[in-house]
This record gives sequence, C-alpha cells and structure tokens, in this order.
Amino acid sequence: MPRYDLLIQEGMICTAEGTFIGDMGIKEGKIISLTKNAEGDASRVINAKGKMVLPGGIDVHVHFHNPYGRGYSVEGFFEGTRAAACGGITTVIDFGVQDPKKGLMAGLHQRMEEADPEVCIDYSLHAMITAYNRSVSLEMVKAVELGIPTFKMYMAYKNYGWYSDDGMIYDALLHAKKLGGMILVHAESDTLVNYFISQYLPEKKKWGAYAHALSRPNLVEAEAVNRMVYLTEATGGKSYIVHLSTAEGADLIQQAKLEGIDIDAETCPQYLLLDDSLFKNKEKGHLYATCPQLKKPADIHRLWEAVLQGDVNIIATDTCTFTHKQKDKWKGDFTKIPYGMPGVETLFPLMYTFGVKEGKIPLPRLVELISTQPAKKMGLYPQKGTLQIGADADIIIIDPEKKKIIRAQNLNTVTDWSPYEGWELFGFPEYTLSRGKVVLDKGTFVGKKGQGRFISRKLS
Repeated sequence: MPRYDLLIQEGMICTAEGTFIGDMGIKEGKIISLTKNAEGDASRVINAKGKMVLPGGIDVHVHFHNPYGRGYSVEGFFEGTRAAACGGITTVIDFGVQDPKKGLMAGLHQRMEEADPEVCIDYSLHAMITAYNRSVSLEMVKAVELGIPTFKMYMAYKNYGWYSDDGMIYDALLHAKKLGGMILVHAESDTLVNYFISQYLPEKKKWGAYAHALSRPNLVEAEAVNRMVYLTEATGGKSYIVHLSTAEGADLIQQAKLEGIDIDAETCPQYLLLDDSLFKNKEKGHLYATCPQLKKPADIHRLWEAVLQGDVNIIATDTCTFTHKQKDKWKGDFTKIPYGMPGVETLFPLMYTFGVKEGKIPLPRLVELISTQPAKKMGLYPQKGTLQIGADADIIIIDPEKKKIIRAQNLNTVTDWSPYEGWELFGFPEYTLSRGKVVLDKGTFVGKKGQGRFISRKLS
C-alpha cells in the first residue's frame, strides 16, 4: 500500500508561525508528515512548486437557508458550503435557532438534520438563544455535551422576538462560565436603534437606503459593546462580539483586553473594505444593507489597526445571501430591506488581496485571522486551523500571482450580484482539501453533498 493517500510537494507551507518550502503527506484524512523531502509513494501527488499551501479557512459566522419574513436566503447548506470550498473555506459555523415551542436542543437537532445530508465540507453550529429562561439555561448543559459550547444572544431585534435584556445576558454569562461556554452577542442597542429609526422613518422617501446608515450611528454599537464589556467583567465570563463595525467598538475591545477582561471580537470584509456612501446609490444602495451596516472610512482605518494589533483576532463573513428580487422587496422603506450580503466565497481572496498583497498585514497574520484563531477561539484547535502532524488535512493551495475578476455569474455563490463586482482579486484556491479529500481540483468543484461532517467543539 502507498504510504500516502496524497502527497503535496515543494509548496510554500504557510502557518501562523511562518513559512517554509516542503512536502506534506496525507493519510486517512490527516496530515502525517511535514518534511523537506518526503520519502515514500502516494496514490496522488500534487506538485505545489511556486504555490502557497495554507490551512483551510474557518468562517465562524455564516447564515445558510436563513429565514427572513416569509422566505429564506437563497443559499442552502450545499450551495453555501460549495461556495465556501471554492473560496478556500473548509469549515463553517452556522446557527441552530431555539425552537419557540420545543426549545433550544430541538432547534439544534432540526438544523443538524437539515445540514448533515447537504454539506460538502465540515461544519458546526452556535446555539442561538431567542428567549432566555430557566429552561434554556438547563438546555445549555445538553448543548455543551453535544459539542456546541457557544451561544448567541441579541441586544437588539425586540420586534423579531430575539431580544435579550441585560439580566438575561448576565445570567447566561454566569451559566456559560460554569459549563466552559461562551456568549456571542449581536451588539446593537435595541432602544437606540428604535429611537433613531423613528427619527428617519417619516422621511424615508427623502433619504432612501441611506436612511439605513443614518438610523444606526456608531453610538448604537458602541453603547452595546460598552455594556457587554461591563457584563463580562462583572460575571468573569467569556464573551465574543460578532461583526464589530465601528472605531469606538474597537477602542472598547482594546481597553477591555488590556484590563484582562475575557472578551474578543470578529470583524468582516465588508467593514474593512466598503463604506456607507454606497447607500446613496439610488438603484443599488439597498443591496448593501446589513446589520450592523457599513460605516465610515475612519472606522475602516481603525478596524484595520485592530486587526493588525490583535484587538480583533478573527475575520468572518456573516454571509447571508439574497437576490436582487428579494432585496427589491423593500419598496423604498429602509426598515424592510432583507439584511445580508454574500461573502463566504470571497473571504480569503479579499483578505489576501487587500491585507497581504497591499501590505496591511503579513501572511502569517492572515492565517491567524482566518484559520488558527477561529479554530482556537471556537474549540476546533488543533484538529482544525493549522498545518501540523495529526491535524485534519483541511488545506488550500493557491497561486499567489493568479488573479480573477469578480463577476457574480462566475462565482459559485447562488445570487445575481456581488458587493465586489468587477474587483480584481488574488488568492482563489486551485485546490481545496477537506479532511484529505479534494473538493476543488484545479479550480473545478468536485465535492459531493453529505461528505462534510458535524464537528463537536470544546473550548479550551
């Protein structure tokens, strides 16, 4: 029998610690050798000379087949994980929403039943708490036993029935601390959001989609992040801010970390690359609506600083894909725009192009932000997020000089538009491996439904 199922030769192997030229041997889904000159034969050999070999990306914040109003976002688990694999992402974490009648665990099991036959790469779930109470706190124990130690709560969206007040979050932080879990929060002040919306709603025709930005000034996020810092400190718990978008939020996270408070944050490519002037486009502005929304150039600058300095340690996408037709249902009312943009397929190329190629961050830092730190923070390391012996062979191989012009019709993402239409990007993989199986082969998707697995997680 061959020593290796697959041998990658002469590639520049890139980790969070640095780079070196070498060979990588894979057997039964695991990396079993890292050496300068591998000995032994293989069932398949990939010559990666002149190419970069990196751990697959981990997008810890995705929304596939996400309910919105009476419909859903257009990408299901197969389409979403296919797009992920084609963009260099080999693990995603979606959400299992608390069932309003049957409870938290029922929602998780329903989501797993939906995902398991569809995913072509590995996945996990966060437990989304929409109505925190004593029963839910007891179910958190079962969720952790299942391998889901992360729980998302909302400081906004009372009108959707998702809102958690400070007392609920405080108690959840205490409970999660006992269980070895972590509370994720959507940090926008519900009271302030509703106040500012009421100010601009009467003039919605005047402002159009730009009212979405005007009705969510930076104060909305900063006030909520500030509260979350205090709640985390008071409980001694562990918390995580999803999709951080403001300079003020980055400052608060930086100070909290200096004080030893166990709080972290992610940001997203849209907050590092796009600004709210896009909402002024009368024909297309509404397409860019997300919550939180795109901010100002000054916020972009501060977030890049936070990413470089380590105050923000993870870049995820919050991908939630809608078509033109779905977005157009707003009909001039900025409060009715489906919130979300496609992103999982372009996460790595965007950050490689505008982070590494433009000199904002070094290559090892990119590996940290998209692979290693997500794995460590979310309880996947060292199974995922690294290239070391014994780790899952979740690997991407890229040609660092090969570029691609973004066209929605040429992406695997299921929609008819892209926020980055016409942009020139580097870093799309030629090969993507999920547990040693090639799912992207010379740029062609060859994966199959159901070959991905649910990954049980445990926080360190």
